[in-house]
Amino acid sequence: MIKAYVALEPGGKLQPFEYDPGGLGDHEVEIAVEFCGICHSDLSMLHNDWGITQYPFVPGHEIIGTIAAKGAHVHNLALGQRVGLGWHSRYCMTCSSCLDGDHNLCVQPESTIVNRHGGFADSVRADAASVVALPEGLDARSAGPLFCGGITVFNPLLQFAIPPTASVAVIGIGGLGHIALQFLRAWGCRVTAFTSSASKQQEALAMGAHDVLDTRNPDALAAAADRFDLILTTVNVKLDWNAYIATLRPKGRLHFLGVTLDPLDVQVFPLIAGQRTISGSPTGSPASIAAMLQFAQRHNIAPVVEVFRMDQVNEALARLASGQAKYRIVLQNA
Repeated sequence: MIKAYVALEPGGKLQPFEYDPGGLGDHEVEIAVEFCGICHSDLSMLHNDWGITQYPFVPGHEIIGTIAAKGAHVHNLALGQRVGLGWHSRYCMTCSSCLDGDHNLCVQPESTIVNRHGGFADSVRADAASVVALPEGLDARSAGPLFCGGITVFNPLLQFAIPPTASVAVIGIGGLGHIALQFLRAWGCRVTAFTSSASKQQEALAMGAHDVLDTRNPDALAAAADRFDLILTTVNVKLDWNAYIATLRPKGRLHFLGVTLDPLDVQVFPLIAGQRTISGSPTGSPASIAAMLQFAQRHNIAPVVEVFRMDQVNEALARLASGQAKYRIVLQNA
């Protein structure tokens, strides 16, 4: 039996829960969970904001642990090896995206917390193909958020072949944004942090930003016209997107990582005139995750985390919902 923490209804408090996972599949592994990050997506799923949550619901998709058992056909992972698991727990392995190596774009993926039980537990199962080994020297305590927030902000650097000479801005210096600043600085880019929080300005500079732009100041935004090759937006609220598009250079890209549910109100002429692009991307493939982990290890990049015990899960979720977390929250099994 796997011991977990479950919500029985939308927004419900998590409570102890046990379930029988059944027999271990030939291509599956069971991970003994050491740490599990809490992502804003866990909150969204808890409250069924996206209309896809099924209850009972066990959150958790930023999982770090060790291989406790493996199926008969799993040869790439060893018992006791420390690994991580992110948003996806299985891929179809036959669609064109999977065959191209873009497993994160699989047409029939299995998500770790959609219609299955996630990592707020003592163990979790997944196909071995979706599990990535942790490099030696990478801190297990803070590595969990790399498997969702980290790869989400790292993936565009690979997908769009961002050169180290690029000028890149990040909107929202929170759970995603603070990791993006670190990656972009190490990548070699000129990095600007967009923030409306005066308290975060010095923190943004310490985490890698060369410049900080106060988004409450329309003059500062206007002065940044034609400045950026890429803007990564990590927020989930509606902004004046046309004002940000105006800060893009010709052929610049406004790229969405945060799930903004409101429709985009965008003027088309500036896109056409400057050949600018609006795009978005999900998490990355296992190969991209592995590359990100190696990059993070080489450049000493780590999410800033607050750690709670697994049995403090409700306090941890309340802390995240308050917006006061600095900057990711991780649950730890005893």
